[in-house]
Amino acid sequence: MKRFIRYGVISLIALVFIGTFVFLYQKSLPKVTEYELLTPERTTLEKTTVATGKVEPRDEILIKPQISGIIAEVYKEAGEMVKSGEVIAKVKVIPELGQLNSAESRLRLAEMNAKQAENEYARNEQLFKDKLISREEYERAEVSVKQSREELQAATDNLQIVKEGITKNSASFSSTLIRSTIDGLILDVPIKVGNSVIMSNTFNDGTTIASVANMNDLIFRGKIDETEVGKVYEGMPMKLTIGALQDLSFDATLEYVSPKATEENGANQFEIKAAVRAPEGIKIRSGYSANAEIVLERADNVLAVPESAIEFSGDSTFVYVLTKAGTPQEFRRQPVEVGMSDGIKIVVKSGITENDKVRGLEINEDE
Repeated sequence: MKRFIRYGVISLIALVFIGTFVFLYQKSLPKVTEYELLTPERTTLEKTTVATGKVEPRDEILIKPQISGIIAEVYKEAGEMVKSGEVIAKVKVIPELGQLNSAESRLRLAEMNAKQAENEYARNEQLFKDKLISREEYERAEVSVKQSREELQAATDNLQIVKEGITKNSASFSSTLIRSTIDGLILDVPIKVGNSVIMSNTFNDGTTIASVANMNDLIFRGKIDETEVGKVYEGMPMKLTIGALQDLSFDATLEYVSPKATEENGANQFEIKAAVRAPEGIKIRSGYSANAEIVLERADNVLAVPESAIEFSGDSTFVYVLTKAGTPQEFRRQPVEVGMSDGIKIVVKSGITENDKVRGLEINEDE
């Protein structure tokens, strides 16, 4: 019994030894590397860049008052359509005390002068009828009374303007009624009833009553890096994508490239603008974020391979063309002339044909 146990242990040790030897021998053998085989194909490549920005109306008009005062009524709100000349709000004038006192004083003086001129005219008119004064004296009195009436009307109108910002005779031209200057959509009405507003002057831009824009004339405003600005030009087609509209895409045409850069995060950026052609029935809101895809370079019907298949060595480029299939694979190093790349594939101008097989990435046996 002990003899069988001894033989068993010896056999087990021998098996372990032989197994270890075989394993080490196999590990010492050179590993056969297998590569993915790629076929050059005819295709169209585009090199693109993406500019980020937003969609906005080409012209957003700020409606401002022509007189200072307090908002008495607001007739429109954001989101409503408005016609040119349509009233948006009404301003109540708060008279300045100095101007008010001066206007009242002018009116009282004009009333006294007018009363005196009327009396004098009445006397001269009777004297002229009685042939006691000449026609010349009568006409002077007539002119004088007309002047006094005109001054009285002017003083009355001036007091009304100081008090209310309007006269009865010019109600249709009232500066207290704030009207839209264009047809369009009201984007914002930043004032409320009771707010004080001021007219624009040398020292102040004035209070904005509303902003109005034609939402049928939209532009994309974005930025492009200085490394790519030299490849874009006015008239280039663009493809816009608006994330807020479920990634809706539509066409645009580049119409402006800024001649001056602005620095952002250490990089020089150039502003671009593009005319937007929105699809019929699509409602686009001002300020939507958008991405503009611009085709910087395009190559049609060219022979291309994945860029990973290209070996770059100084100014030269090579591919490895399959010369023998099977295991192991055999390749030859073939110089090629390459062209544009879209970041994934690259154009091969010469050196290989559509019938060649080129070496790609190494196949991982563990996968």
